[in-house]
Amino acid sequence: MSNAAAKAANVAKVGDTALQRILFVEDDLDIQKIAKLALEALGGFSVLACASGPEALDAVTGFAPDLILLDVMMPGMDGPATLSALRRLPAAEKIPAVFMTARVQAHELAGYRALGAADVIAKPFDPMRLSDTVRGIWDTLPR
Repeated sequence: MSNAAAKAANVAKVGDTALQRILFVEDDLDIQKIAKLALEALGGFSVLACASGPEALDAVTGFAPDLILLDVMMPGMDGPATLSALRRLPAAEKIPAVFMTARVQAHELAGYRALGAADVIAKPFDPMRLSDTVRGIWDTLPR
């Protein structure tokens, strides 16, 4: 199987919608690079990385992601504030969002979901499994 065929076979689908484009919002550039590489090289996804909430707000309409991965703790506009602002944009109001954070106690997870997060990925994450984790979350979203 060619590399392109393998990537196409790995594309996650919700209903008739394939997961292809991911907007990744992360202020730590090392984490940003590792996750972007893992999602693109291992998952076959197209990833646009943003280093801040305002940068994500500027990019979301033009990039039109299928999914948003969002760091919780960022300087200035944190993840919850970024998600709230994204939800006010017509182009982003229904895009599923997944928080990525080291803060994963039960009450914190419940709080993220109450804010509208589809799920939460715990940090530190395994780069070799990140694409599968994202794909698994995508597969659980309502169709």
